[in-house]
Amino acid sequence: MAQGGDPTGTGMGGSKKPNLKAEFSAEPHVRGVCSMARSSDPNSANSQFFICFGDAKFLDRNYTVWGKVTSGMEFVDALKRGEPVRDPDKIVTMRVAADAK
Repeated sequence: MAQGGDPTGTGMGGSKKPNLKAEFSAEPHVRGVCSMARSSDPNSANSQFFICFGDAKFLDRNYTVWGKVTSGMEFVDALKRGEPVRDPDKIVTMRVAADAK
């Protein structure tokens, strides 16, 4: 998976907004799904999210799915990988369907 949304660049996340209470969804974690990242505390989702490169059914009902890549998955596939990623890629443009005009 590709993880993003860390405003501090530390890998610890933590925007100035409050954490979200657990809202685990039944939506399956399949290729292209976008879901909230969190720590081991179920009520700790804040700013970080992840996009699944492939099926990750072991995450089902433990994380909140909030979207899916509908086009441009080739760009997600091209993201640098590794733990930790050296010189990570950055989101330049993103559109949320609810915001589309």
